[in-house]
Parts: sequence; structure tokens; C-alpha cells
Amino acid sequence: MLIEERYQKGLELLKRMLGEKTAEETRRRWQKLSPDFERYVLEFLSGEIWSRSGLPLKIKSLCTISALAALGRVQGLELNIRMALNNGATRQEIIETLLQIAPYAGFPAAWEGLQIAERVFESADAS
Repeated sequence: MLIEERYQKGLELLKRMLGEKTAEETRRRWQKLSPDFERYVLEFLSGEIWSRSGLPLKIKSLCTISALAALGRVQGLELNIRMALNNGATRQEIIETLLQIAPYAGFPAAWEGLQIAERVFESADAS
């Protein structure tokens, strides 16, 4: 697949997972910081990795939430919790995923993840 095809595939998937408006806002922020970063995310992360057919998007989202919470990557975690909801994960599944990491990544990581999830859920309720 050509780079431009991966970019377009990644862009469409990002819009599906975040919604068109949030995807465009997110892309603009990435482009402002670094146009190369935005291209890498869309071409490789979204257009190549997230587009693989081996796992459903919901499972990929829950795995990603687990990894980001364990690593303390707060901005990525918030974004991926939003995407998980759009990918069919329930709030309870997201909470269970964050509880699951407590003995492996530490209770502070789980707690911080749960707090971020709560903010995302409240924001979704307000919309």
C-alpha cells in the first residue's frame, strides 16, 4: 500500500474513532506541534497498526488504554478512552481494564486512569 493510501485510510479510521469534528481538532493540534508527527500517526499508527484486521477495534482500544495507563501517558489515555467508547467499549469495560492493571502497573496508575475515565465520561454526558 502506498504511503498516501495509508494516510487516507488512517484519516478515515481516526474520524470513525473520534468523530469528524474531534478528529479534525486533534489533527490541527498535531500539525501545529509537528506536521511530521501528524503524518506518522495517520500513516503508521492509524493507517497501518490500527487498521490491521487481527483484533476488533474495541479490543485494540482496551489494550491501548491498559498500556497508556500503565505508562502514565495521560493525554494519550484520555484520547484513547474517547475512542474506546466510539469503538464499542462500555464504560464498565473501560473501568475493568483500568482495575486490571492495578496489581501490574500499580494502584496509582489505575487510580489516575480511573480519574481520567471519569472526566471523559462526564464530558460525554455533557455533550
